Amino acid sequence: MRQSLLALLARGPAHGYELKQGLEQLLGSAYPQPNVGQIYVTLGRLEKSGLIEGEDVEQAGRPNKKVYHLTDAGREALRAWYEETADEPRVRDEFFMKLALAPQTGLADQIALINRQRRQYLNTMRQLSKLAAAEDRDNRVAHLLIEGAMLHLQADLDWLERCQEELEELE
Repeated sequence: MRQSLLALLARGPAHGYELKQGLEQLLGSAYPQPNVGQIYVTLGRLEKSGLIEGEDVEQAGRPNKKVYHLTDAGREALRAWYEETADEPRVRDEFFMKLALAPQTGLADQIALINRQRRQYLNTMRQLSKLAAAEDRDNRVAHLLIEGAMLHLQADLDWLERCQEELEELE
């Protein structure tokens, strides 16, 4: 959330609700909708750390709103973020831990676990397909997000198939 807000503020000053709308418009309905409370808490933390500055703006007949802008330190933090690579191999996968430990506990069948997880992935894939069909055709970012999630799911389904083949060979 921190880097996303910094990136949106790189476009120019905005208040919390505008940032929420910006994320929703950019990412579409497939991405978990940000909670406005979480956005304001994160903005407060970013301000405390000197990455953004807020300025109260008076509004006629309404409470003041706080508009935030990126500081030089925030711009540098954002540049550093863009330079980082995403290093998230799924070695610590909860499902795999269940699969590995099932024979030792005697409380779950490995093939049943695989089948249950496969059904979950297929249901998620169907939900993403519906989201893709309902999403605005012009929002390429949202469609790429959905496509990426579906490709990851397909890889997970292929991996489940591989696990099942290996386990059946052991029997």
